[in-house]
Amino acid sequence: MKILSTGRAGPGGVSSATQTSGTSMARAASVETAAPVDRVAQIVMAIPPQEMTEKVRETISALIQEVDHLRRQIELKDARIQELEKLADTDPLLPVANRRAFVRELDRAISYTERYNVPASLLFFDMDRLKEINDTFGHSAGDKALLHLADLLKRNVRASDVVGRLGGDELAVILTHADEAQARMKAESLARIIGDTPLMLDGQPICVRASVGVCTFRPGQTPEEMLQQADEAMYRQKTVARTG
Repeated sequence: MKILSTGRAGPGGVSSATQTSGTSMARAASVETAAPVDRVAQIVMAIPPQEMTEKVRETISALIQEVDHLRRQIELKDARIQELEKLADTDPLLPVANRRAFVRELDRAISYTERYNVPASLLFFDMDRLKEINDTFGHSAGDKALLHLADLLKRNVRASDVVGRLGGDELAVILTHADEAQARMKAESLARIIGDTPLMLDGQPICVRASVGVCTFRPGQTPEEMLQQADEAMYRQKTVARTG
């Protein structure tokens, strides 16, 4: 598999010029919009009762309504920005992180392990027999098999772990706070769950299996190096399974 080059993310894990910039600007604008309302209230309270004519009241009321309308519009835009950011990070087929988002999270995890000296590992999954499923049952069945695999991975890892699709039939999992022994145990457990949980297609069980490679974080590694190492470990396991 060819590993695409990607730059390391900043301390927060997301470039300030990409994912967070839109939300930050919208939230800042929301705060700025709240301030005029407070200032209007202060102005109203400072107006002497004898100067509070009907026309002044109407003007102030119209101003408050306009500011409130602007605030609601900003809140709607803020929600839309967050929705678009989520879509930009999600795989178009599977409800997991896409490659770009996964590599970004992998880079963050590497930085975290180096800073706090805690273990973490990467699991690299490659679905077996996907071409056979496509040829026998059609490509829609192949898509359902991939969805089945992604769902099993998501349901059987912790909320702190990250599941992503690297492309094609390749998925990966970032296991936080997991050393090599723990990662291998988890990989075996997940592979067993996948093999023991068939995909039901029109009432017919279809066996879904996946080969998995394990790579534990090492100081100084890049996301590309980790993915390459885990990919090679997965390929070795697949070769052994074919010849065994």
